[in-house]
Amino acid sequence: GISATLKKKLDGISVKPERWKRIVIHHSGTSLDTVASMDRYHRNERHMENGLAYHFVIGNGVRTKDGEIYIGPRWKKQLDGGHLHSVLQNRTSIGICLVGDFNKRPPSAAQLEAARALVAYLMGRCDLSKHSVVTHRQINDRPTQCPGSKFPTKSFLATLP
Repeated sequence: GISATLKKKLDGISVKPERWKRIVIHHSGTSLDTVASMDRYHRNERHMENGLAYHFVIGNGVRTKDGEIYIGPRWKKQLDGGHLHSVLQNRTSIGICLVGDFNKRPPSAAQLEAARALVAYLMGRCDLSKHSVVTHRQINDRPTQCPGSKFPTKSFLATLP
């Protein structure tokens, strides 16, 4: 599960559970990404005033700690995501991004474990079933490879409570 410290932080954030309908899993596309580099990219290249498009980022051990869960400002402030093409979907979808390019290599065991624990926590907090957990590719209204061909979608979804 998630650490007591992280759980305390998450529990301290005021959430309207009924607002959130889905949890969407992404990969960042390169193994060198950091929360700061993604935030800069989303602000400067994608022109997102709220920066980092995801609610959560899970590190991969390169420039971020392997399996470390970073809580983004969008979750802290309960803002719409910026992680999907559809504005409507962003309004009700929690975005979780695992750092890496999962077309090249699969996520680390620590990343998958952290993602499972975080998703399980969010399912409980927002009263969601495992059927509300999807990958970017499964939901996006434009074709995308995200979260990559080597992300173990079936086995990941099968392990959810």
